[in-house]
Amino acid sequence: MTTPHLSGDRDGVTFERARDGARLNRQALAVFEFMSDGKWHTLSEIHHATGEPEASISARLRDFRRPQFGSHTVEREYIMNGLWRYRLVLPRGQLELL
Repeated sequence: MTTPHLSGDRDGVTFERARDGARLNRQALAVFEFMSDGKWHTLSEIHHATGEPEASISARLRDFRRPQFGSHTVEREYIMNGLWRYRLVLPRGQLELL
């Protein structure tokens, strides 16, 4: 499976490659694979599918938008009472690479 631009260093002040790199890259891959269905999902749904913490999922979705992680389109939609849902929009043909 080829998933370009999902691994790499984050630039946060608390990021330490030796401690965090493999874990965050694994999270990114799990979230990306789940979200690649192009459907809308809440953080809770993504958590139940991947086992990753909701705060980490939110951070990985933000990462996907960043140039160093592929400049992916991640749409968000407000549902109600502070609940949002998200959708990863992949360019036509990219799913065949996964």
